[in-house]
Amino acid sequence: MNPVQGIAFDVPPEWELKSTDWVRYVARNGDPEDKPLIAMRAPAYLDERWCRSDNDRDGSLEDTPLATVGTKTNTAAGSPRQVASLDPQTWVVGQYAQPDRSKVRPGPVEDFTTRSGLTGSLGSAWSDGAGSAKKCTSDGKAWTFAFRDPRGDVESVSFVGAMNVPDEVADTTVRKIMGTVRRYQEPSYRTETP
Repeated sequence: MNPVQGIAFDVPPEWELKSTDWVRYVARNGDPEDKPLIAMRAPAYLDERWCRSDNDRDGSLEDTPLATVGTKTNTAAGSPRQVASLDPQTWVVGQYAQPDRSKVRPGPVEDFTTRSGLTGSLGSAWSDGAGSAKKCTSDGKAWTFAFRDPRGDVESVSFVGAMNVPDEVADTTVRKIMGTVRRYQEPSYRTETP
């Protein structure tokens, strides 16, 4: 959940929640400035250290999570449908397919309503043949649910995860997570007088 952004969502109990100021991002391989292609805040991780490798041979091990879900504000976006179409593709390119964008397959974008009544668009993308002989590489998939907040900005929740691996998160589970997206409300505390 991200109280700062005003978004909450649920994940299964084995997922690890990070703080609201935690940011996960992907950058172009070899970019000396490590400029993010796309990012998410307040993520939840499933098996954060699913695989460890030094594929760029810089001497430090990098952790590859099995799956992540997090939030994003898309202030420059035109519409929820646009975000639901483009963000999954960007995540798959950045995390699994780069530099070969041709291996990314976009899924359809559909109208989607969460259990709390938020309406928006849900889109997906995946890679086909992006995995290689390098350690910790696999095909991957991403889903994004995007919607307008009360201010008119486009907010989104994205799932990013490895695909065609033994512990792959099922698409039905991803859809269940997206179905829990709701506006965050501060808990109310009731005090009783003696």
